Amino acid sequence: MKFRNFKVVSQVIFGRGCFNQLDEMLSHQRKNGFMVFLVDDVFMNHAFRHRIPRHSEDMLLWVNVTDEPKTRYVDNLVRQVKDFSARLPDGVIGIGGGSTMDLAKAVSLMLTNTGSATDYQGWDLIQNPAIYHIGIPTLSGTGAEVSRTTVLTGPEKKLGINSDYTVFDQIVLDPELIAGVPTDQRFYTGMDCYIHCVESLCGTYLNTFSQSYGEKAMALCQDVFLSPGTDSDDKLMIASYFGGMSIAYSQVGVCHALSYGLSFVLGLHHGIGNCVAFDYLEEFYPDGVMEFRRMMAKQGVSLPRNLVSGMENHSMEKMIDVALVLEPLWENALGKDWKTVMTRERIRQLYLRM
Repeated sequence: MKFRNFKVVSQVIFGRGCFNQLDEMLSHQRKNGFMVFLVDDVFMNHAFRHRIPRHSEDMLLWVNVTDEPKTRYVDNLVRQVKDFSARLPDGVIGIGGGSTMDLAKAVSLMLTNTGSATDYQGWDLIQNPAIYHIGIPTLSGTGAEVSRTTVLTGPEKKLGINSDYTVFDQIVLDPELIAGVPTDQRFYTGMDCYIHCVESLCGTYLNTFSQSYGEKAMALCQDVFLSPGTDSDDKLMIASYFGGMSIAYSQVGVCHALSYGLSFVLGLHHGIGNCVAFDYLEEFYPDGVMEFRRMMAKQGVSLPRNLVSGMENHSMEKMIDVALVLEPLWENALGKDWKTVMTRERIRQLYLRM
């Protein structure tokens, strides 16, 4: 048996107020170039923008993540950076939720690899190391801060750039940055972490490494969403980190595969898509779905319904196609013979319930 030697984030700083040390961290990476800050545009008119340690020679790109990140958007951002300077930047810093951090990872990769981001959707296709890159979450749950994946939607599929080079060199985990997030958004993103844990812990790829991180992340999610306290933001931020580590050495499952189809065709954000799909998966994850519903009731959150009502057949077929591409997810959930279990018709019936 050959074991996978996977890459982890090499430097992590955690604590309330640690964002204030960002300028000092960047000073050790500055050479004769500049830094590129990719920041969620929700902060464009927010006081937080004045805390970003941007030097006069640096580039600030406000990114919009109303829609899930597209490969063409990555290509456009890379073009803007190259037009800004003939030199490569000393670093790329992503500040925002999972989508913003995914954009930062993708831009740092595509600055050193030729072609379009679309060319690298898949596993281990990246040839050259990325620019030094930092992830700073202002939402917690996706695990994007520790993932070797940058999730992107291309012309034909929603599939990540999966590579050891994708992993951030540094992450800054400051719980103060996730305070004040709207309840619905916090729940949807937090449930991405919870569902990571359920799918990892129930999967055929499970091992002691994944189990240890997954169990702790799940316990933290239970505290945050069933018994919230004054330290809930700290717990959610660490749950996201541990949840991401859990799937780094295992995999997610049925919910994430179906969610990718929902996102590609309907444009649902990843967290909402996961919640919509998970609520109908009690046959696969009975305990997890029951607890998810208790969390949803406790938080006073409701889900959109009847999303595929009246959907044209070609759109349904595309959703099924996108879901089926994610073979490692299905194998983790259902075993090596998953293709005999999860037919196109069975996937169709699951989607029709949504």
